[in-house]
Amino acid sequence: MNHEDLKKQNIKELRELEKTLPSNEEFEDYSDKLKALSDPTRLKILYLLGTDLKCTCSIQEVLDKPQSNISHHLKILKNAGFIESEKDGVWVYHKLKDPKLIELLNQIINIIK
Repeated sequence: MNHEDLKKQNIKELRELEKTLPSNEEFEDYSDKLKALSDPTRLKILYLLGTDLKCTCSIQEVLDKPQSNISHHLKILKNAGFIESEKDGVWVYHKLKDPKLIELLNQIINIIK
């Protein structure tokens, strides 16, 4: 098979594959969620949260960062759908929506090491 024939075959196969892919809007959403994971502080926060409720102030103290900084990162993680929050008076507690996220992060980190 010559180069032109191979190219045509590849294009045909790729066009068929493209029809099965998620929409551009879905890929945008996936990309936004992955961007939320692309910050070292946010990754640390996810590992710290686990399944139990953790107070913003506790996370702030452990990471030794200003409250405003931690709140900003928590908001990004919440908007991306990775965590949920509960307010109790002036205190806000957070936890992972799905604990399988840590398993997935561990798998990704092992692949990219």
